[in-house]
Amino acid sequence: MPKRKSSTALAQSTTLPDLPIQVPVVDDGPPASKRVARGSRSSGRKVSMNPDKNANVLDAPEAFRASPDADTKDERMDLDKMFNKEKDDSVPSLVENGDSDTPLSELSDIESLVKATAPPTKASKKGGKGKAAKATPKDKPVEPAVTKKADTKEPQFLDPEADGEEEADEEEIKAALSRPPPVNSNVLPLPWKGRLGYACLNTYLRFSNPPVFSSRTCRIASILENRHPLSNPNEPPHATKNRPDKEKPASVRRGQDFVEQLCLANVRDIPKMLRWNDRYGIKFMRLSSEMFPFASHPEYGYKLAPFASNDLAEVGKVAAELGHRLTTHPGQYTQLGSPRKSVIDNALRDLDYHAEMLSLLKLPPQQDRDAVMILHLGGVFGDKEATLTRFRENYATLPQGVKDRLVLENDDVSWSVHELLPLCEELNIPLVLDYHHHNIIFDATQIREGTKDIIDLYPRILATWKRKNITPKMHYSEPTPEAITGRQRRKHNPRVSTLPPCPNDMDLMIEAKDKEQAVFELMRTFKLPGFENINDMLPHVRKDDNKPVKPPPSSSKKKIPKKKTKKQQQPKLEEEENENDNDNDNDNVTSTPPPAAPTTIISSPEIGMGGPDNRVYWPPGQEHWLRPVKKVVKPRENNKKAPPGKELDEQGRIVTAAMRRRRVKEEEERVNRLQKEGEGLEVVKGEVEVEGEGEVGEGEDLDVEEKGKGKGKGKKKIGGKTAKRATKGKVRKDMKEELEEEAPPILGRRQSVRGQKVDYAEED
Repeated sequence: MPKRKSSTALAQSTTLPDLPIQVPVVDDGPPASKRVARGSRSSGRKVSMNPDKNANVLDAPEAFRASPDADTKDERMDLDKMFNKEKDDSVPSLVENGDSDTPLSELSDIESLVKATAPPTKASKKGGKGKAAKATPKDKPVEPAVTKKADTKEPQFLDPEADGEEEADEEEIKAALSRPPPVNSNVLPLPWKGRLGYACLNTYLRFSNPPVFSSRTCRIASILENRHPLSNPNEPPHATKNRPDKEKPASVRRGQDFVEQLCLANVRDIPKMLRWNDRYGIKFMRLSSEMFPFASHPEYGYKLAPFASNDLAEVGKVAAELGHRLTTHPGQYTQLGSPRKSVIDNALRDLDYHAEMLSLLKLPPQQDRDAVMILHLGGVFGDKEATLTRFRENYATLPQGVKDRLVLENDDVSWSVHELLPLCEELNIPLVLDYHHHNIIFDATQIREGTKDIIDLYPRILATWKRKNITPKMHYSEPTPEAITGRQRRKHNPRVSTLPPCPNDMDLMIEAKDKEQAVFELMRTFKLPGFENINDMLPHVRKDDNKPVKPPPSSSKKKIPKKKTKKQQQPKLEEEENENDNDNDNDNVTSTPPPAAPTTIISSPEIGMGGPDNRVYWPPGQEHWLRPVKKVVKPRENNKKAPPGKELDEQGRIVTAAMRRRRVKEEEERVNRLQKEGEGLEVVKGEVEVEGEGEVGEGEDLDVEEKGKGKGKGKKKIGGKTAKRATKGKVRKDMKEELEEEAPPILGRRQSVRGQKVDYAEED
């Protein structure tokens, strides 16, 4: 099994020759020689791990998705709508914001196959002269909405989580409209005794101040840039003033320290997330796979112990105290049925990383067994039976610690419940039933679409969990209302409207991009335990964080009053004389400004917890309520009136003679440009003379320019022929006919325009 690098092994290699990426540094510090008490390495300088402040700390896009199955941008929260970000310019970054590098994104050998053979998207269908190119079945192996047992033998390289917004063709829509309606059960699991959960990210805490979340990530470029020391280690990093010194050797340990700071910031936010969940009746959460960026990378990977051992144990302690269930879900590139060895090696490293993360939580026995890793079987690769055989072989090579946690889930592209259930029973693997996926991919010869017929399989599904003494769990989500075809129905709705007909003591993971708000929606709809503690947010207002308070104005600075006329000063002078006669004893008393209004300081444990009124719910589509109102600066209206004999421009400024001359010059350039476009003139560099007042100065490449200094000779190319212009402004006969054109009037001085003398009115 491929091994990941240990953090101690990284420390042995201290320098790198000629790194390919030389970019500004985010964090710097001498290599750590001792470990601090909490098990983490000490770095020279603490760097902000807030993505709103540090341009090299990114939000993992996977955390904003409804689930790893949702790989389209529409499945994520609208970050452009959410973030009114103002990045700190002092923190350098040469990488544009976007999706971060995933540990396996550069390494998956099936990715090229997926891109080459996946159904074309709306953009890729356009070809030739703008007409849509009709794809052949070989180029477009569309998985039908209902799969039968007799599968086609054509190669199928469809990625279970294919990216892109798919444009349904006419045949797909016709097949989707002809499918029978789903047959749903009328059973509701009430009274509810189970646990509802959400995946990876809490939207309310993510946008608190400071943000609380466990999916900070970075790019490989950020790791490499942090290996270089700053030119001035005693000063903070700056994009221009304090860049890395390229002459100094790069340290692998220094770059690893940056990654470890990122990891520990993620881990240390989880206890607060668990306490927040417990306060509002949520006892189930999926941990983000991006908590430890690039931990399973073949080159930049690392072991979590010992630097994260103590902090992960603290997370497990809080989870045990609150009775909270924690699980993980490795991403789409972790596949054990691939025919390519490199993909299998990557998957084995990734599973080893997830198993280590869960084992370091040090949970009690039952909670430790319940901390499972959900996995999809993956692609079909042209032959389902061969893929199942490869999965069996690779599963047999897994360490026992990985086998104890691995569970399989039916997907919405290739593998139905009827295909996975026999495999799970054979290999003693629990099966996660996903209702949303089941309604898209199912065996039409044995079952109907909907939630009613699947109830008959509950005994077999639950038995796969009981054999290993693990608490069962299921997944629930709903398609968007406008979805028609099978591929369109893969898209998760932001929230769900009902509960599935599962047992009422089930651990149910709600996979929706609104995260904890989707759970709140169910709690409110069905009056589930804890719903009475959830209140609506006030738009853009949060009373559970400490906002900076402006200090009172200093008493030493006095406002200078405006000058007043003599008539305004006379009555005040008389009043001051009367007051001075009566109040001579108060001459030495100085006035002090009123004290600032007292501000309530919220303690650190209560920051982001919803305040005294528990205002943590935002209505569907109102995620922008989580952020302050974006200030829009309106331009001032121009209500000024021009003084007598003067003129105002669009900005309300008085037009001066210099501004008029600039207008004249711009108008001349416009005329020359229009004439060039009409005649096709091309200017040759040289010194030229324009008859009239003043001299010709240096110019830039305008449409028709005359370059040079002072008076002199020059050349113009007209219709491909070169001709000289006379020094006294005379035009050759062969040019005169082409240049005899009436020029539009321009405000300015007397001058010759393209060989003709024209008088214009002078205006100053």
